[in-house]
Amino acid sequence: MTDRYFETRFTADPRREILWRTLVQYYFQAQIPPDACVLELGAGYGNFINNVRANRRIAQDQWPEFSNHLAPGVESHVGPVDDLSFVESNSVDFVFASNLFEHVSQEAFAAVLQQLRSKLKPGGTITILQPNYRYAFREYFDDYTHRTVYSHLSICDFLDANSYEILTCKPRFLPLTLKSRLRVSPALIRLYLLSPLKPLGKQMLIRARPLRETH
Repeated sequence: MTDRYFETRFTADPRREILWRTLVQYYFQAQIPPDACVLELGAGYGNFINNVRANRRIAQDQWPEFSNHLAPGVESHVGPVDDLSFVESNSVDFVFASNLFEHVSQEAFAAVLQQLRSKLKPGGTITILQPNYRYAFREYFDDYTHRTVYSHLSICDFLDANSYEILTCKPRFLPLTLKSRLRVSPALIRLYLLSPLKPLGKQMLIRARPLRETH
């Protein structure tokens, strides 16, 4: 993904801040204890990590300018996602990646999962939010940087094959994009999260944790 991607397709959008502030408040924050260490991979404009309340917050992205968008107190690391050497072993409670792994190879994804096994504390998890090809196949490759296809079934199988236990699988968690005329408001987002019906739901949410070896 080139720097120009953030100037053309993935431009700054104030609605994104409203979306993520609401998602953190009404969904993700309940999964994050105050004393937790949170790591966001592919943080982009920092809308998720900036809104999280945690003892320690770390953000990674390969876009050199992303650090300029982070809130005070958020640690930043510029570099490829498959090099997590900057993260201490047994230090992270909650890993989050939104719209990331469809942009990288399966080899890079597997490398991330392998490295996280030693970076996560016991009980630590990874939460993945990204397009579900089963429901977004018409639009999936409208983004020229998408290179790897996953449905909710295949990504769970991939995690399982890499020795991760699936804790949550929501095939339809959110609509695919903000690029519509639909109004983005905290009230509507909260109603969508609470509703059993997910109209236009084309993004999936998966939460998993590494299986620990037993002797």
